Amino acid sequence: MAAFQSFVLCFILGFAAILIPTSTGQLTPDFYKYKCPQALGVIKSVVLRAIQREPRMGASLLRLHFHDCFVNGCDGSVLLDDTANFTGEKTAFPNLNSLRGFDVIDEIKEAVDKACRCNVVSCADIVAVAARDSVAILGGLPFSYPVLLGRNDAKNASWNDANIDLPPPFFSFAQLLGNFQSHGLELKDLVLLSGGHTIGLARCTTFRQRIYNDSNIDSSFAAGLKNGCPVSGGDNNTQPLDYETPTRFDTQYFKDLQQSKGLLHSDQELYKGDGSESDQLVKYYGSNPYYFARDFGASMIKMGNMKPLTGAQGEVRLNCRKIN
Repeated sequence: MAAFQSFVLCFILGFAAILIPTSTGQLTPDFYKYKCPQALGVIKSVVLRAIQREPRMGASLLRLHFHDCFVNGCDGSVLLDDTANFTGEKTAFPNLNSLRGFDVIDEIKEAVDKACRCNVVSCADIVAVAARDSVAILGGLPFSYPVLLGRNDAKNASWNDANIDLPPPFFSFAQLLGNFQSHGLELKDLVLLSGGHTIGLARCTTFRQRIYNDSNIDSSFAAGLKNGCPVSGGDNNTQPLDYETPTRFDTQYFKDLQQSKGLLHSDQELYKGDGSESDQLVKYYGSNPYYFARDFGASMIKMGNMKPLTGAQGEVRLNCRKIN
């Protein structure tokens, strides 16, 4: 009887979604208010458990959202495994051997579908909410912003687009800004979203060139990093992006940049000490935690609204790793 009731509920919700499609871009924070009011609570509980098991996972889930949105919009395409019809984004250069959190997304999807007794919560929305919850758990209440919801999931992915659209760690400031502007973002968003590097780790292969070749790096900072990142070998050895508080979402990242202690070349490009607008933003957010929290949330909402699939576009996947 319970199974039949669940089937009827799913049928009604699915039929309603067809009759009342959401216009592209018109996401709403209460999208699941009637479809599955417990969905957001379930997502947060699974994210909390995952971070308690491994504090680094919060940064991984945040990065997963970035890498999803920057490739053809926030559509869950980054979660898809390769098929006979396309090569997915997981093995693209910016993601290979570094993008993590797929198992946690699977865990969330299973828990949400069980709680909702229906497949109504998209994988793309799960990724967006998990990123917000990670930031809020690691940074506290000020970093909890309202996630706009109602995305559907893509039915394909693009290895080529992932290689083109995701900014690599060796980009110059001009390249970084151009990349963000191509996604409808601006300088302020670049600085704020880069602030996500206040948590997490980076592999030696992403910062080796900086510590051996860059001149705008603190010498003692570089010397310490060379111990774990030799000229050759040790590619997968990791270092914290924010050495002092790598599991705390705070403003230390911006303070590090002002001391020439940005781990990635692309990070330090945001602060050169020349009084530029980028410099001024780094200084401002480094000394104003409240405004960083507020504005970071606004930029995350803006990024999360990049080309969402809604209404009859895409689908709500039963399994986040493959199309229905």
